[in-house]
Order: sequence, then structure tokens, then C-alpha cells
Amino acid sequence: MTKLTLGSHPFLLGFDQLERLVERTAKSDANGYPPYNIEQYGENAYRITLAVAGFAEDDLAITLEDRQLVIRGRQRDEAGDRVFLHRGIAARQFQRSFVLAEGVEVSGASMENGLLHIDLKRSLPETVVQTIRINGGRKG
Repeated sequence: MTKLTLGSHPFLLGFDQLERLVERTAKSDANGYPPYNIEQYGENAYRITLAVAGFAEDDLAITLEDRQLVIRGRQRDEAGDRVFLHRGIAARQFQRSFVLAEGVEVSGASMENGLLHIDLKRSLPETVVQTIRINGGRKG
């Protein structure tokens, strides 16, 4: 029995990239830190909000490569000569990834009250109608 995959279905020509995208998304880090929200504003605008309390703007990096949005955080451990009787707030690093659909672009990022906001915008492609001319079947 042959395994039918999304990219091999006869009506879905050229969608093999979508299958790779789904696989890449499934492999992305699924831990719960930092917590995040995804909101939709209107029909074509989105906002990802990450709770990054304790991180400064310089501790965070946002990159976009091949439709994958990656947010990394790395706190500097500045304990120095401090003596902790209890240390419940750990200086930890994280990486959170989101795969963006084609046409979705990052329009900006901001920090506010320990929350990192990343704004996204979807640009709608123009509808193109193309008429294909049929050449005659005669040779010669």
C-alpha cells in the first residue's frame, strides 16, 4: 500500500513545499516558555505577544529566514557578588519559532511592560486571470 502524502495528491500540484512546512512546524520547539498569544486585528493583521519579563531589548533577537520567524532570548547572569537565599527567577534562554504563510510580513516589533509584541501583515496578491491559447494539433 502506497502512503498518500499531501504533495503527491494528483490535484495538488506543486504543494510539496507545504508538506515540508508542516513537517518543519511540527519539529519546532514545543516547550511552554515563554508563554505567548497570537491575535488577529482585522482581516490581514496579526500580533504575536511573548511574555519576556526580565529580558531587556538587548537580550532579545528577532530573525526571519525562509518564512520562519525566530525569537531568541538570552539573559546575562549578573549575579556577581550577590548572595541569593532563594533563587526562583532563573536567568534562562529561549528560542520560539513561528512559520509564516507566504505573503505574511513582519511590520514591526515593540516592548511594553515585559511583553514583546511582533506585528505581522498579510499582503493580498492580485487576482490574475490568464487565458491560454490552444495551438492546433497539426504538425508540419
